[in-house]
Amino acid sequence: MKKAALLFTVALVPVDFIMLFFAGISAYFLRTSTLISQYRPVLFYLNLPFEKYIIILLSFIPFCIAMFALTGLYRARRGDILQEFFQVVAASSFAMMAVVIYIFITREWFDSRFIVIAAWALTIGYVFLGRVMLRVTEWYLAVRHQLGVKRVLIIGDDEVSDILIREIKRNPSLRYRVVKQIAKLDLEEVRGAIINPCIDAVIVGRADYSKEAVVELAEFCRDHHLTFRFAPTLFQALTTNVEVDVVGGIPLIEVKHTALDGWGKVIKRAMDLVGSLVGIIILSPFFVVTAVLIRLDSKGPVFVALDRITLGKKFAMYKFRSMVDRAHEMKEQLTEFNERNDGGPLFKMHNDPRVTRIGRVLRKMRIDELPQLFNVLKGEMSLVGPRPHEPKEVGQYERHHKKLLVVKAGMTGMAQISGSSNLPFEEEVKLDTYYIENWSLFLDIKILLRTVMLVIRDRSAC
Repeated sequence: MKKAALLFTVALVPVDFIMLFFAGISAYFLRTSTLISQYRPVLFYLNLPFEKYIIILLSFIPFCIAMFALTGLYRARRGDILQEFFQVVAASSFAMMAVVIYIFITREWFDSRFIVIAAWALTIGYVFLGRVMLRVTEWYLAVRHQLGVKRVLIIGDDEVSDILIREIKRNPSLRYRVVKQIAKLDLEEVRGAIINPCIDAVIVGRADYSKEAVVELAEFCRDHHLTFRFAPTLFQALTTNVEVDVVGGIPLIEVKHTALDGWGKVIKRAMDLVGSLVGIIILSPFFVVTAVLIRLDSKGPVFVALDRITLGKKFAMYKFRSMVDRAHEMKEQLTEFNERNDGGPLFKMHNDPRVTRIGRVLRKMRIDELPQLFNVLKGEMSLVGPRPHEPKEVGQYERHHKKLLVVKAGMTGMAQISGSSNLPFEEEVKLDTYYIENWSLFLDIKILLRTVMLVIRDRSAC
């Protein structure tokens, strides 16, 4: 999911909150207006003053938001506008029914049945109006400014491919723009299309290409962070672990490179922000002590910024300096002492002569990794994810290794809690691949807890 589409999905929550608030306020003023009160006067200034009503309303709105979430109104991929309207009606009705039951049991809030009924009707109207406005805004930005629009390469010259192209051109709300069509599944032509013209997604219209060719194309798209979709055969349509969309009556299957998508990304990023910020605040005195010890032990900076790769891009990963200054320049001289004999691209050496005295302590206790909290705060890394590797190491990746670049690199991960630096590279790849394909919030929490136990008990890091 592109960032723009995810942004509009997240924006539904504050928009709904605002509309629920206005619906509640409107219901109150409608009841106290002369239009209604002339038939049935009220004494709200005695038993339900506006200030008290606001507190009740603000307490009720989060419950409504939760009800909306349970009924699927915050799914990353929404249905058509009519379907969304009926979902709003159902969610609002459930929420108001809960309020009626609460009032019936406790008889503590207020006696105006009119406000409850008016709030229910106004909630449906206001919330639906807010969502229509958001859809119109999203459509306008997509059509006029191409915001959130995926540039698509269509592969195929059959009837299905032609229908897809016509439907995409006819319906801008799909947020696709066909930039090129090629008749055959030619990987070299697809490779050229990434650059000129630039593409975001590949859609295979024909269903008669060989399985090997389609798999190779899917892996190519994964390696280059492209969305890959295809119109399935009958048997392919039964495939699990995929996402299905319909364009012009043709089902399109999107092969998901990871389970981490939509709200999962939002929740994971929120956990990263909170976790890294809290960690930095709590550990800041410890950072100062560590910095002093490093400066007293050897010459050079307290922190080092090492080149690493995540999501296919290079970034500077922060660590406490545990080696002599400019240690990376000495690495080539130590290549023959690499203790990894698994054929992988990584380097490991016990009793590395570049490691300082205080550096050995930092490494054994894994303290040198803590500055990566700043990378997490900046959004360059995650608390949990595959281990970030050097550009040179990534350059030696085989095809299946590139799966590790599908999600953000992490401070800890499946590989780190399952053998750390002693793990063969292929085993590390298998563990991280499992994490990528089976991500869940529970799995992240489990890995973080096991990491804490590992830091306390294990001293195998070199």
